[in-house]
Amino acid sequence: MRRRTRARELALQFLYSVDVRGAGILDELDTFLRDSGASRVARRFATELVNGVVAHRDELDAGIARIALHWSLDRMPPVDRNILRLASYELLHCPEIPVGVALNEAIELGKRYSTAQSGAFVNGILDQVKALRPFAIEPAHAPAEHDEEEERPSEAAAP
Repeated sequence: MRRRTRARELALQFLYSVDVRGAGILDELDTFLRDSGASRVARRFATELVNGVVAHRDELDAGIARIALHWSLDRMPPVDRNILRLASYELLHCPEIPVGVALNEAIELGKRYSTAQSGAFVNGILDQVKALRPFAIEPAHAPAEHDEEEERPSEAAAP
């Protein structure tokens, strides 16, 4: 599994826990990620995602609530609600992440961890969230979504 995909899964799992147990568990994030067995790169990206969603949660929730007509946030399944928060954060605050990647990853999370209808539900909401993206044109230098290599010592430093 790709590192960023794994990071998104871990971020979703932890955000779900925060949703259910409360923000008091935020100090458990490092332990949760260390115990996951994920790579250092995946853990770092998961930490960025969780911290970003938590920092912007009110804004993300307000945006989702405006778009999700006939669905209050508390009526949404908790997994879907947190997938929407996670992907909305990526779409609105991470210009280096291509729109298509954020959307596809969120839809796959919905299909994998929620109901049969979640992929379509998540897609419908996020399609409207992406229109709010403040950087309408993808940066020309945006890196493709791929597995980053683990940090390795420089070859020049090798004996």
